[in-house]
Amino acid sequence: MQKINFYFLDRKPALKHRKDLKQFIEGIFKKEKKKLESLSCIFCSDEHLLGMNKFFLQHDFYTDVITFELGLNGTGVAGEVYLSVDRIKENAKMERVSFNKELHRVIFHGVLHLCGFKDKTKASKKIMRMVENKYLDLYFM
Repeated sequence: MQKINFYFLDRKPALKHRKDLKQFIEGIFKKEKKKLESLSCIFCSDEHLLGMNKFFLQHDFYTDVITFELGLNGTGVAGEVYLSVDRIKENAKMERVSFNKELHRVIFHGVLHLCGFKDKTKASKKIMRMVENKYLDLYFM
């Protein structure tokens, strides 16, 4: 059984080199000293993720990613990362970066949440962005 799986609900972005990406993500967990049990990355629309944001988090706004930790304490990381392809496209335009780079940044962002990184404060957001950039640079070398 594969530890990392990609699923496409109502959006299917061009996601090249999936095997390499999965290996790289496994490497992130190893570097962050977290045992990976399973990870599902689910690609969807703004509307789908908005519905989840309202239902699960009581947030009535669009977001690019929502991460759920599903593992039991001590068994390793099991999680789901839901990604809004629509929001990622918009963010890429606003940030003036390629869709591909923004897509990978958001995937790594979700992975980093599962590794214990937070982004609720200004300081923690700065750290999160720094670590995202580190992994983006390593991935796109």
